[in-house]
Amino acid sequence: MASKSIDVEKLEALIEIQTLINSNYADLDALLVHILESAMRLVECESSSLLLVKPASNTLYFAVALGPKGVEAKDIPVDVDSSIAGWVFLNNQSVILNDVGSDSRFCPTVQDKTGYISHSMIALPLRVNGECVGVIELLNKANDQHFTRNDLEILNLLSVQAGLAYQNAKKFRTAQNEISLLQNSLHTASGYHTFIAESSAVRDLMAVVDKVSRTNSSVLILGESGVGKELFAEQLHLRSPRSDKPFIRVNCAALSPTLLESELFGHVKGAFTDAVNDRVGRFEAANGGTIFLDEIGELPLDLQAKLLRVIQNRTFEKVGSSETIAVDVRVIAATNKNIEEMVSQGKFRSDLYYRLNVLPICVPPLRQRKEAIEPLAQYFRKKFSIETKKNFEGFSPEALELLRSYYWPGNIRELENSIERACVLGHPPLIQAADLHLTTSVQHSDIESLYGNAVAECEQAEDKTLRTAVHNFKRAYVKRILEENGGNQTVTGRVLGIQRTYLSRLLNELHIR
Repeated sequence: MASKSIDVEKLEALIEIQTLINSNYADLDALLVHILESAMRLVECESSSLLLVKPASNTLYFAVALGPKGVEAKDIPVDVDSSIAGWVFLNNQSVILNDVGSDSRFCPTVQDKTGYISHSMIALPLRVNGECVGVIELLNKANDQHFTRNDLEILNLLSVQAGLAYQNAKKFRTAQNEISLLQNSLHTASGYHTFIAESSAVRDLMAVVDKVSRTNSSVLILGESGVGKELFAEQLHLRSPRSDKPFIRVNCAALSPTLLESELFGHVKGAFTDAVNDRVGRFEAANGGTIFLDEIGELPLDLQAKLLRVIQNRTFEKVGSSETIAVDVRVIAATNKNIEEMVSQGKFRSDLYYRLNVLPICVPPLRQRKEAIEPLAQYFRKKFSIETKKNFEGFSPEALELLRSYYWPGNIRELENSIERACVLGHPPLIQAADLHLTTSVQHSDIESLYGNAVAECEQAEDKTLRTAVHNFKRAYVKRILEENGGNQTVTGRVLGIQRTYLSRLLNELHIR
């Protein structure tokens, strides 16, 4: 009778768990954690993991790993052909092992790298419509006990519900993405860019953007050239209470200092030689909405003082006028420069920096969000297939591998340019690796070599400051890209993800002839 009461308790727990699982479609990652935590409760074990198949490879990866060494296991691939999890995946069958190390299918790679010893295990398939899409592993039964058939039976019940919940969560995410794509398409028609959040790093950042967007505080967006800082500025505006008001963009690097003041604040007729009419400035045009100041590091010091006043007092004067104009504008600024270093060098006002840096957002480079590369590439493929009137259906496996392994110094802008070039030069149905023209660009190993050379050069010099080391690396890197493109500054600027005019200044600063 005792065992029967225990079974009843577990069934009651299973019903409770199923209710929780099936109410958590909105967050797939949280759902996967829920499944594993529930499984551990049911069979009382020490660790658990969920492995999913990695597309275009013969490996499984840890989507979730809970337990003493879960964090260390996350980045270790598991070979399908030589592992217990791989056997379960290929055969779509469960296993109970109470002496894991003696099983011929056991692969010690994860154990060797984490130091976590697996004594006992239950591994069962996670199925969707009868097909195995992943493997649930439960490790080391509590109190050195053995896993039993009863454990497997109740886990099988959980697995059925988990598979349904997993499928529903995937459909929910797909629907969300389609809705987002439709919304972004509407925004694009209104002058906004399509925003694709297909990486955990960007989704985490968007959670911050959602919170920040509700405030009126200034925001400073930091990140390398080409990472999409303007797109994040757009999302801050579109998710804010100001979304129905103007979103005004200003590229501070694209205008000369004399034109920039008039562009920002406007001028009155007769203020200078060419001022034949009154002009409304960008701040006045943005009243009630948001102004986005891109490349804020290029703003001259005298204009920085005027900008500081606008942020503090919400007032300014047009060029040539003494009349004070009041505005209600949220300021979002962006730069790819080391703004703190500019402050220390006296090139950027510290008081303005602290005013802008109320809510900083740092956008990671594309090489740090590898999972976003393929979705972005597919989006650009569809876009440029339409523009070039060529029906490209996808990428060859070699092209996808090249996209994933490339270092992307120009980030998303370089990726977009590469896909556009491939669609122009390539032939359907598939984009080939050669069409991308990335093979001669600097790869990760070249980056490490350049870094090593820069360090060695700095060690041999008397000046061992970080500034000198960064200067040496930047000079070597820009020179390498320039040489690879035959000295063509337009192409080099495109690869580096910077404007042609900025590259010319950079070549002078770095003494590259």
